[in-house]
Amino acid sequence: MTASSNSLRVGVVGVGSLGFHHARILRTLPEVHLAGIFDIRKDRLQEVASQLEVEAAESLQALLDGVDAVVVATPTVAHEEVAVAALTRGIHVLVEKPLAPELEAADRILAAAAQGAALVQVGHVERFNPALQAAAPYLDNPLFIESHRLAPFAPRSTDVPVVLDLMIHDVDLVRTLVGRPVQEIQAAGIAVLTPHVDIANARLTFQGGPVANLTASRVSVERMRKLRIFQPTGYLSLNLAEGTGEFLRLKSELPVWGGGDPVPEALGGAGVEALVERIPLRGEGVEPLRLELESFRDACLGRRPPAVSGRDGREALALSLAIEERIRSHVAHSHPS
Repeated sequence: MTASSNSLRVGVVGVGSLGFHHARILRTLPEVHLAGIFDIRKDRLQEVASQLEVEAAESLQALLDGVDAVVVATPTVAHEEVAVAALTRGIHVLVEKPLAPELEAADRILAAAAQGAALVQVGHVERFNPALQAAAPYLDNPLFIESHRLAPFAPRSTDVPVVLDLMIHDVDLVRTLVGRPVQEIQAAGIAVLTPHVDIANARLTFQGGPVANLTASRVSVERMRKLRIFQPTGYLSLNLAEGTGEFLRLKSELPVWGGGDPVPEALGGAGVEALVERIPLRGEGVEPLRLELESFRDACLGRRPPAVSGRDGREALALSLAIEERIRSHVAHSHPS
């Protein structure tokens, strides 16, 4: 794709597994010109540049000299350095989750955005999952949410605990779905193959009573990304890996049964299938990462605010770090000296 006067010039910093796909999609995105890529691993940089037929920048500064916006897909520990370098120059940034490894670094990123009058969007790509998009019309006051995010071990992203690597996706989702402050956190976890926690479970109690139970593992023998949402109007079961799901609710024509009254004839002996309406959910099939990049493009062009703002990313990080702290204290209390 060649640049034009109305193209948003975008670069990608870090072209590992995820950064490669950012660059792949940006090459084909309308109103976007993939101006270049950069990675400190020169062999990987040249490999991707050749494969995608895109310019390989000699340095981060050289890349920033020719872009309006940049995607930061480096390891988490490098997010602050790259994001601040771009933002202070007024370059918009999409930074992969987690926003930073600690809150102080996240705050410095947000301060740089304010200084450079540039926007920050955080790559919580599950916000764009087709299953969630299809479920949106049926969401109504969730009271209990259960998530399972399991993956086999891979060396990628082991520089942070599984809470910041995987669970943070669901932390962001439940925060958004419930829309209330968290009042209590219970959590447990254990390191298995890395120096950090590799399996974790957290129970979050929100103001007013909603509860979320989150499980994440990066040492599982199977892959799973499932979300179950219970609410007064019914039950949503979402398979985030497949982008599908269903909404189950009581059939409207059934009689209301008071607890102490005799069971109505229409309900007596009926199985679940006879009582429940099952509404299949399936999104439009667009790749979530593409939807995320389209939203970033539109935010950079002033059409709408970032779908996941820097502040949203900071809040997801703060809650994830609080979960991690609860895990550490739980382990300490479980092993008295």
